[in-house]
Amino acid sequence: MEALLRWAAELGVSDSPSAPSPSSCLGRSLLIADFPDAGGRGLAAARDLRRGELVLRAPRAALLTSDRVMDDDHRIASSVASHLPRLSSVQTLIICLLSEVGKGKSSNWYLYLSQLPSYYTILATFNDFETEALQLTTFQVDEAIWVAQKALRGIRSDWEEATPLMKGLGFKPKLLMFKSWIWAFATVSSRTLHIAWDDAGCLCPIGDLFNYAAPNDDNSSTDEDRDDMMHQETNKMLDQTDFDSSEKLTDGGYEDVNEYRLYARKRYRKGEQVLLAYGTYTNLELLEHYGFLLGENPNEKIYIPLDLDLCMIGSWPRDSLYILPNGHPSFALLCALRLWTTPRNRRKALSHQIYSGSLLSVENELEILKWLVKKCKETLQQLPTTIEFDDNLLVLLCKLQNRTSCITEMNRSIFEQEFAPFFRFHGFKLDCSIHSKLPVRLLRSLERWGLAVQWRCNYKRTLTKCIVHCKSLVHELSLQQNQQ
Repeated sequence: MEALLRWAAELGVSDSPSAPSPSSCLGRSLLIADFPDAGGRGLAAARDLRRGELVLRAPRAALLTSDRVMDDDHRIASSVASHLPRLSSVQTLIICLLSEVGKGKSSNWYLYLSQLPSYYTILATFNDFETEALQLTTFQVDEAIWVAQKALRGIRSDWEEATPLMKGLGFKPKLLMFKSWIWAFATVSSRTLHIAWDDAGCLCPIGDLFNYAAPNDDNSSTDEDRDDMMHQETNKMLDQTDFDSSEKLTDGGYEDVNEYRLYARKRYRKGEQVLLAYGTYTNLELLEHYGFLLGENPNEKIYIPLDLDLCMIGSWPRDSLYILPNGHPSFALLCALRLWTTPRNRRKALSHQIYSGSLLSVENELEILKWLVKKCKETLQQLPTTIEFDDNLLVLLCKLQNRTSCITEMNRSIFEQEFAPFFRFHGFKLDCSIHSKLPVRLLRSLERWGLAVQWRCNYKRTLTKCIVHCKSLVHELSLQQNQQ
């Protein structure tokens, strides 16, 4: 890592708002740190940071892009050009990435490539056993499995299409394997930053060490934030040549100063983890593209089975009819239910009131709230495991991942129901002696299995919150009705 930091500094990567540091690219605004309970390795504030403050910049020369690799290797450029427009921008970047991996220490990017993860946990890497762990509901999880299978089919198709080109370039047999292609795809999917001139994006050494923070709709500014903005305005007036960071309170982007600039999305205290928002994603989308999910994701969408006529009523798209992570029904779902429970001969007359989000009557609201409670309960009852079971399973999975021995506290029923099929699937005979250790491939599978269990557990937890929320509203409305 120290060698990587020195190499990045030589290329001009810096966490200094002014001149780059000659010895290391970090230490003035950011530090590499470990956050075991919040994403693992990441970047911490080396000092107190203001909201909107520039914390990292990387010049174009430090970005691993398709055009940069092809400028340095005309054989790849010629081969790719001969296969255009059949090759996508993502396929092109993957080919360039694998080409650099194949060069080993002779690659200009060797120090960076050697620090990349050896495996990923995106949805497309799930095996059949891990995918089946998602099969718990009639709608939501069917969608998850469909997303996983569709992603894998697309990745395999891209690999098959690009293989003749890679063989022509003399790629080593190992790099021609589908396993290598899916690793490179996961690297591009989970680590690239957006650039305007290439849809595949760019790999940014050091910049891809930031962990994720979900964006939300809370745009309120604290007094400290307003002070930060005033401070930036003052700096801008003192130095009109400086980039207008007061208007760039986003996470960052490639800017007209020919470098990628990343900003603090909020005020950070020294030692806090500095996070970036890659975009607005549900947990399923995070799992598909990045290989992780959040226990508390403000952008999560939970779907429940709905009658076809309810899905077709009104002008709301199907994917807008969901339950929020706090258990509240979405605006579209609430309006659709109000219209659905309204007699057909009155829907046209009341549609304007419904589309505006207004409550029709206490009786109508009680009907839809009770319907939601019943539907969420029915969905939970159809699931083969409970939240408590999943929570206990997650604890056991965590213990297995963090211990070198296979000794566990699992009881026989849990073992027979969950772990015995897992070991049989992998052809592994469990030895619970103190010297027994799980092979690396099983530990990686346990991590992906844990993500599937966490995802289905979050689903159940949101349904439970919806039941509690709707029951509370039913109680309040019933009191109002009795008082009237």
